[in-house]
Amino acid sequence: MHWYEKLNKYFPVEEMKSREHMETLLKERPDIYHKDEGPHHVLMYVELDDFVFIDYLFVSKDARGQGLGNKLLEKLKKKGKPIILEVEPVNYEDTDTEKRLRFYKREGFEHALSIGYSRRSLATQEVNSMEILYWSPNNESEEMIFKAMKKTYNMIHTYRDTHFYGESYQPVDEVLTFKENKPGQDLLEDI
Repeated sequence: MHWYEKLNKYFPVEEMKSREHMETLLKERPDIYHKDEGPHHVLMYVELDDFVFIDYLFVSKDARGQGLGNKLLEKLKKKGKPIILEVEPVNYEDTDTEKRLRFYKREGFEHALSIGYSRRSLATQEVNSMEILYWSPNNESEEMIFKAMKKTYNMIHTYRDTHFYGESYQPVDEVLTFKENKPGQDLLEDI
């Protein structure tokens, strides 16, 4: 099965970039946008000088529990940069969301409580809220993570969006917000 089909079957439609969008990023931005693919995984990520952003991480059901996800993250951690990713809030009807959060907590990720992320899906037109998780090798601040997310949104998520989707995503300042001491519960606290 093609790597895009694996991702498309696993991730909700409102979170997926189009195949053309991702293939164009791989072709036109190979300096920053990368694919690590194997028989049981697909990892799409962005690497800039000061951080790594995981766009998609898929490990097939056949390989879960065998340490493959850990190996993939360890490879990224060796770069010595903060690692950032987006996750959907816990959905108790979807056991995968809780398992995913438990995995990231075991891997040392933290929930960026100060960062809000809410974007209208061009596929469904519904507003989709996500949470930001990060791993920080040098105790980087949530403000640094927020700036990295804004950069990722502008460079990757909205890259040629009108060309691929016929319309633009919302401006970054409508999608990402930063509020120090924002009230909210740590997603990883009770996991």
